[in-house]
Amino acid sequence: MQLRHQCITVSADLYIAMWSRVYLRMDTSSRRRFLATSMRAAAGLAVAPTFASIIQSCTSDTPVGPSGKWIELAEALEGLLVVREDLDFARLNTQYALAYLSVVPQAIALCTSEDDVITCVKWARANNVPIAARSGGHSYAGFSRTTGLLIDLSQMSLISYDPATQRATLEGGAHNREVYNVGRSGSMSITHGRCKAVGAAGLVLGGGIGFNMRNKGLSCDQLVSTRIVLASGEVITASATENPDVFWAVRGAGGGNFGIHTQFVMQMFPVTRVTWFRLQWETELERVFDVFQDVALAAPPEFGAKFMLNARKTHADNQLYIEILGQFAGDEAQLRSILAPVVNVAAPSLEVVQNLPYWDAQEQLSENGSPEYAHERSRFAFSKISPEGRDAIFRNLRNWPGTSVDAQWKYFLMGGRIGDVANDATAFAFRNATMITSIDLEWMAADSKNLTQNFAWLDAFHAEMEQYTSRHCYVNFIDNRQANHLDAYYGNSVERLREVKRKLDPDNVFSNPQSVPV
Repeated sequence: MQLRHQCITVSADLYIAMWSRVYLRMDTSSRRRFLATSMRAAAGLAVAPTFASIIQSCTSDTPVGPSGKWIELAEALEGLLVVREDLDFARLNTQYALAYLSVVPQAIALCTSEDDVITCVKWARANNVPIAARSGGHSYAGFSRTTGLLIDLSQMSLISYDPATQRATLEGGAHNREVYNVGRSGSMSITHGRCKAVGAAGLVLGGGIGFNMRNKGLSCDQLVSTRIVLASGEVITASATENPDVFWAVRGAGGGNFGIHTQFVMQMFPVTRVTWFRLQWETELERVFDVFQDVALAAPPEFGAKFMLNARKTHADNQLYIEILGQFAGDEAQLRSILAPVVNVAAPSLEVVQNLPYWDAQEQLSENGSPEYAHERSRFAFSKISPEGRDAIFRNLRNWPGTSVDAQWKYFLMGGRIGDVANDATAFAFRNATMITSIDLEWMAADSKNLTQNFAWLDAFHAEMEQYTSRHCYVNFIDNRQANHLDAYYGNSVERLREVKRKLDPDNVFSNPQSVPV
């Protein structure tokens, strides 16, 4: 057998050109992350698999390759098996949550087919090697990592579209970027995220939020069927007619619980034009907070928005500003009428409102999703944030200890047609929420001395906000600091999820510290 060694190269000119285009489309906080990431890359550090669209393969003159028991797996795979000793291992091992890179797999299998996934699962069980699956690698808690075999599906990213049924068939490693490409070519969409590097698998399995969700439902509501490789190596299909109990569970339970999903069939919908917007304020912030909340909760389903209250550390104190980003499936005049009450509070320091073809608008709204140091703590809210809750948010952000990057309290507006599906019809149990709120702490490696103080602030802030929101949290913002995580993520769905877990994975092969238990 001849073992190939994959190396990844990016020309300097291509790298700079690519990032220049990305930088111009970024919001304020993303640009700060871009500068830091670019400097790390320029210094010769790993370019993450999220840059798969520009990486190239080559064959090393001095491959290391698998040895010992790993040779059997390498010989059985159509794709490559990369071990720690290989020169390109560090690149392939990098993913979104940089804080968890200390969890290092013994090998990474770059699967190119469902058969490869089956081979990996069977081999790992026979050799008593722990496994984890990775599509986009965007687990906020680093749960798409393992000390054993990392089953990487990023090479399985093809999407086919059938115009007769308006359905798209996604391989298990497809990302938002591939959804963008296929959607543009057919003027179709699903409820997708802003981050192009996020895997569709994780998005859909946890419910799936995006600017379309109030108008078209959650991503999981557009799931027609999915293929799953179980711990036994068996492959099943889950749909409304095949394994309906599993189909119920995978629409909201999150990834990493029951098996490895190798295919998703999604019902797409036509798109034409939307009006996208980005607004910022640096004055009258409390009033803007209150009025926009009233505007948002009263808005029609065609309106989707993300609200952000940001804190920037300065020498004197913390400078706060508001940023609101979103889209409206209607014309500019209609959107301006909806936003008029909040714009009348104070003139925005930045105001961009533009009607564009749908996918051109998504390019303005999207971000790349490059690796970063971050921790996010979420809570569902089931009504508006009270004045007392608003005051707590502003007070905590003004008292933030500070890092080299911003901190943020934000919410994603829910409501609209999300509630057209019954709360118990899928494992996503919080359809009557008004918003998903979260606190976002980001830092750089140089901030390590201040992290204890920052995490104490984050935990206290998160705990205080429970009284103004709820005890429930969004599983796709999975949080390894969250107590009572099963109730937090699943509410009344927990026991039904346990039943499905016992049926599909009785030996708990697919597990992490917060997975559905047997």
